[in-house]
Amino acid sequence: MTDHLIDVYSWPTPNGHKVHIMLEECGYRLGRDWLAHSVNIAQGEQFTPEFLTISPNNKIPALVDPVGPDGKPISVFESGAILLYLAAKTGKFLPKSDRAKFEVLQWLMFQMGGVGPMLGQNHHFRQYAPEKIPYAVDRYTNEAKRLYGVMDKQLALGKYIAGNMYTIADMAIYPWLRNWENQGIHWADFPRLKEWFDLVGSRPAVIRGCAVLAELRKPIKNDPKAFETLFGQAQYQKR
Repeated sequence: MTDHLIDVYSWPTPNGHKVHIMLEECGYRLGRDWLAHSVNIAQGEQFTPEFLTISPNNKIPALVDPVGPDGKPISVFESGAILLYLAAKTGKFLPKSDRAKFEVLQWLMFQMGGVGPMLGQNHHFRQYAPEKIPYAVDRYTNEAKRLYGVMDKQLALGKYIAGNMYTIADMAIYPWLRNWENQGIHWADFPRLKEWFDLVGSRPAVIRGCAVLAELRKPIKNDPKAFETLFGQAQYQKR
């Protein structure tokens, strides 16, 4: 850890990117205000005792801020919690009024409870599962399309996911849709969501955030060791 910079332990996945984006959107700059420490989840670095002390669920990202709310260091795991922490720390991207705040929070929870887990399963069964199971592929592809439809309908009400203000809800959802093609999605079916996707994706901080650590990620389909680390029994060992 560094004396004054925020340390982020991460990997170039949607959950990692949402935090990278938020930091850059808040005015923090990589290398000046925060550092990205790679946790190579394909090599099992998420299982080290050091990482487990700040992320007990062995998932990236985790953040360590040397100047927490009481002036003392604080560590935060779970990407949604980190977005809320940074919003509270900076006063940005989460409305102040209760009504507007809860509008945003419900869509943040929609991402955490629906978009992330379901699109993750979709991607696994369509891209990584050692055998193609039609039932699983159909189930999660259909659920992905349903979730895309929910968001497309919501965007009839405003420019962004939670209204006309860009918030942590947009930052949470955007990285998960970047693999739309592998999820079996056709943008022609979701025109409002496509317009939003292009709008958010053109933001300089989003571009910078999605580039963080991106050069380190390698395909794992033909890497049996990485596949076992991510999807095999290594995940279930008691630590």
